[in-house]
Amino acid sequence: MAFIGILLQEIKNKASEKLRSKKIVDSFADLQYKELIKLLKTAAQTKIGTDYSFSNILNEDNVYESFKNTLPVFDYQTIYEKYWKYSLQDIPNISWPGKIKYFALTSGTSDASSKRVPVTIDMIKAIKKTSVNQSLTLTQLKLPPKFYDKSAMMLGGSTSLKKVNEHYEGDLSGILIKLLPLWMQLLYKPGRDIAKITDWNKKLDEITRKANQWDVGIITGVPSWYQLLFDRMLDYYQVESIHDIWPNLKIFLHGGVSFKPYEKSFKKYFREEVYYLETYLASEGFFAYQGANDSNLKLSLNNGIFFEFVEFNENNFDENGNIKSNVQAICVNDVKPGIDYALLVTTCSGTWRYLIGDTIKFIDTEKCFIEITGRVKMFLSVCGEHLSIENMNEAVQQTADELNIAINEFAVYAKNKGPFFEHHWFLGIKDYVGKIDEDKIRDILDKHLSTLNDDYATERKAALKYMKVTVLPVETFYDWMNSIGKLGNQNKFPRVLKGERLNNWLSFLQKRELLKHD
Repeated sequence: MAFIGILLQEIKNKASEKLRSKKIVDSFADLQYKELIKLLKTAAQTKIGTDYSFSNILNEDNVYESFKNTLPVFDYQTIYEKYWKYSLQDIPNISWPGKIKYFALTSGTSDASSKRVPVTIDMIKAIKKTSVNQSLTLTQLKLPPKFYDKSAMMLGGSTSLKKVNEHYEGDLSGILIKLLPLWMQLLYKPGRDIAKITDWNKKLDEITRKANQWDVGIITGVPSWYQLLFDRMLDYYQVESIHDIWPNLKIFLHGGVSFKPYEKSFKKYFREEVYYLETYLASEGFFAYQGANDSNLKLSLNNGIFFEFVEFNENNFDENGNIKSNVQAICVNDVKPGIDYALLVTTCSGTWRYLIGDTIKFIDTEKCFIEITGRVKMFLSVCGEHLSIENMNEAVQQTADELNIAINEFAVYAKNKGPFFEHHWFLGIKDYVGKIDEDKIRDILDKHLSTLNDDYATERKAALKYMKVTVLPVETFYDWMNSIGKLGNQNKFPRVLKGERLNNWLSFLQKRELLKHD
């Protein structure tokens, strides 16, 4: 029995023990209340715990009301300056008990500078527990018995972590793989030696070279980077399908970006049915996952994370996506379906009422099903068009479907054009550069955006007079990521370009003579 079989057998055993001991099923609100109490008690004697009198909060009749009235909302810069920079100096008991041994390096997609997010041992255990919960659902699929003898491919960051004083820094996936039990490290692919490689292109080349030696059943990672890997594999082995190399591949656990822009291109990679299951794993925690029989992501409510939700609107956020003071957050029992919420998390990694920058909406409040809709700083609203990432993903997919092509990557930015405004879209389309009329694809994309978003449709008749589309080879997007040192794993191409990243992107295109009259 190989990696998947051994892992699922352990999961089944642990799950059976839990089911035997579990007699009462808590409500979502009860689960979250217990998590908040546990977090406050654990951190009561830390610096943040004494600064904000966690002990007093715990003595109040309504702990949550006292909690949110006492602690402010923190973004990265404020919590870093007040607490995390001391944890980075290896000072113990700052925002979580003890010293923080690991920090995940992340820049998100809306900020050019690297951030260091604490990853505690408690959080690593919580992430593993949520991974187990999702893996257990695989038994609900009607998979052939031979599937459970196959290997799992984890396309992640380098496990060669950088030691800084008494702690280690690196990609979250690299930290997690580094801390796998030895038996797992020996069984998972691409294995320890390749996992250490820091050069992303070299890593993909090594995986490609050895791919036909492995019998892979599950792959996990970001769709865009698997796209790069699969193109190399098909070219290297001169085959038409990934199933010619990995005939037993059945499951793709994906996350990091919306899968919608990749759906059409991934169908071309596979000859047989593959199940796609989404994960919501960020540097701050494993927030949600899609079970085998679920239609959407489901929040993980009883595993070291307390969630709060702030309605994403002009009352709570300014035009740059910065949260305003004294916003009113709510907890899971008060949310409503169909509303965009910015997510605040309090976790066992020492994040407290922390604005992670993502927006989500509830698809089904009875089942706690959610959908990731975008980023608070990654939307377009230069003149009231209120265009979300969700709108963009959907419109790009519909455009691709109408033209029967695959739009593998895209990005957009807004600029003034006289008294009016223009949206300039960049579409990465493999094998179609020079073969598609950019004005035609612009009109189709514009049509779908207008159908999806009434505000956008209104502004296209008013201030948003202009729209432009530039079709680029999809490799251009990855080459730019490589040029800024962001090629690989959890780094994602920013869908909305602003500030330093926009200037860098435009300069990159100009040097390659790919930008016309901009």
